Amino acid sequence: MLAYTTRRPYNIYVCAAIVLLSFLLLANLFFGSVNLAPREVYDILTGHGNHSVAEYIVLKSRLPQALTALLAGAGLSVAGLLLQTLFHNPLAGPSVLGISNGANLGVAVVMMTAYGTSSAFTSGTSWGMYLLVILSAMAGALAVTLLLLSLSAVIRNHLVFLITGMMTSYIISSVITLITFSANETGVRSYVMWGLGDFSMVSMPQLPWLAIAVVTVITFCFPMAKALNAFQLGAQYAENLGVSTHSLRRMTLIATGVLTAVITAFCGPISFLGLAVPHISRMVVKTDDFVVLLTMSIIIGGAAALACNLMCTAFTATALPLAAVTPIIGAPVILWVVFGRKYTI
Repeated sequence: MLAYTTRRPYNIYVCAAIVLLSFLLLANLFFGSVNLAPREVYDILTGHGNHSVAEYIVLKSRLPQALTALLAGAGLSVAGLLLQTLFHNPLAGPSVLGISNGANLGVAVVMMTAYGTSSAFTSGTSWGMYLLVILSAMAGALAVTLLLLSLSAVIRNHLVFLITGMMTSYIISSVITLITFSANETGVRSYVMWGLGDFSMVSMPQLPWLAIAVVTVITFCFPMAKALNAFQLGAQYAENLGVSTHSLRRMTLIATGVLTAVITAFCGPISFLGLAVPHISRMVVKTDDFVVLLTMSIIIGGAAALACNLMCTAFTATALPLAAVTPIIGAPVILWVVFGRKYTI
């Protein structure tokens, strides 16, 4: 449990975070690898644009990319917060515990074994391919979450559990390597490109499916707040209050698995956001109230993802890989947690 329990004006922090999020969302629309005049972008957003090429860039490329980043950042941040709360471990996260790699394995099987190419997936011409990739990612992620759920009943030491999750992730990586070794060149290249991570893989017609999945699971997390607040004080304390810790763990891990699976399927693996953003939220609001932390993680997670996307697209003629940018934000936060944090979970 966090050491900070003093009441603070949370509304001020929430409003400030929303302002930052709004600024970054607009920046993603106004700036990109193609230079457009601010007035031109403004006219397009207000429905007065008359330039077909610019309209395509803003409405068909930048807008869905920005909204995808917002959804992915919020979803992964919530997943990280759930895992850190569930296991009382500040280094728990979808990527560290192997859940992301479980989704990667599912996608690898589809791209390098079943079809050998992701062209249908990235072009959006095959809804069947989309559905197959998403279901495969969900199956892989949920398989790992179920494994973690089983191990959590046996392994009580947090450090040992963390190491076990990391070893699970390494084993899954080895399986992916074996699949890569036996796949054809097209399949390997498709998977490698997908593995770099990219918010631009989701087009406007496909965006509602991602939004429905992420928003539904996040909404489902708010009624769990009271139980998770009690769980932070200990499993026995929560059970004395009538909380079914077994059901709580199961629901939390399923929510985390679904969020990780869907986002990974649509955007590729995205590291550090789910691990770092919950700590940033704690540094801002300094509370252990799960509702406040969940709200701030959603907003700050979306803002962090938008900042990463802006760094990928706005400063170079060619978009940078997302996997090369997210550690810039996430790694310093994790180092601070490890070497200099002033609170414990």
